[in-house]
Amino acid sequence: MFAADEASRALGIELLEHGEGTAVLRMTVTPSMVNGHRIAHGGYLFLFADTAFACACNSHGPLTVAAGADIDFVAPAREGDVLVATARERTRFGRSGIYDVSVLRGDEVIAEFRGRSRSIRSTKTKESP
Repeated sequence: MFAADEASRALGIELLEHGEGTAVLRMTVTPSMVNGHRIAHGGYLFLFADTAFACACNSHGPLTVAAGADIDFVAPAREGDVLVATARERTRFGRSGIYDVSVLRGDEVIAEFRGRSRSIRSTKTKESP
């Protein structure tokens, strides 16, 4: 799935580790990712955490998407910062799951993200008559 993720790869996001319900990714904050306050735009931090979430929740096989997500910004990230996002599965039930992602700069927490996933049933398209 990550190999086909053009948006994340265009930002230089790297998949470092992945396993059942887990993923670890790395991203460097570039000049184009900072806002008028000269800190990383929250949308890029959300996208980074969401990518880690996507890698973790899709590790089980069926196509899985976000049903919802929240993020808390804890500290600012700046141009040149190397960030690591670690996603961990908290629970899966039926076709749903809950995942936590911590975004860190070294040992400092930058953001905490919680994603809620939903596995999609396979759909077959009907052929035209």
